[in-house]
Amino acid sequence: MLNSITRRPRILALAAALAGSAALAGCMTATPYQPATASSRLGFSDEQIESNRFRVSFAGNSLTSRETVERYLLYRAAELTVQRGFDHFILVTRDTETKTDTYRTPGAFYGPGPWGYWSPSWRFYRGPRWGWRSYDPFWDDPFWRDRDWDYRTVRQYEATAEIVTGRGPKPSTNVRAFDAREVLDRLGPQIKMPETR
Repeated sequence: MLNSITRRPRILALAAALAGSAALAGCMTATPYQPATASSRLGFSDEQIESNRFRVSFAGNSLTSRETVERYLLYRAAELTVQRGFDHFILVTRDTETKTDTYRTPGAFYGPGPWGYWSPSWRFYRGPRWGWRSYDPFWDDPFWRDRDWDYRTVRQYEATAEIVTGRGPKPSTNVRAFDAREVLDRLGPQIKMPETR
């Protein structure tokens, strides 16, 4: 009886840890092919400019590669072309923007060896010239010591294009012209749709 009572909190703690890990793993995936929403600009969006001219974009998170973002943009252009009753599209303009952020955080350990000793630290803002700094009451000099920082660079890509759609076969002399149905057929197997819940 006592053994089952002491196991229950352990099992509940293990279940909570596994559920938390699964939730985090679900958040840590590349942006699937999905429409952008008001709460999240990740995914595709389009805007009609004229009767046969559209602006299309696809924004990915930090785990979505540039190639994937550009592939999803072409797929969306082809999908939109077919949805509107057209057969081909011409890329008038196309651009991929890179947003790069570098984060610097203090390390949690100091001392000899690869792991050192754990140390509390505080962050403070030292003005626009110096930015955010950290202070360890036992070891750090908050104004001159810049070692023990962890650096992380995060890149996000957003591809945009302006397309002109048309009916009939694509113009064979224009290298920026695409047959929409052929694009859907060829890129379709590489498109990752959102998982249904």
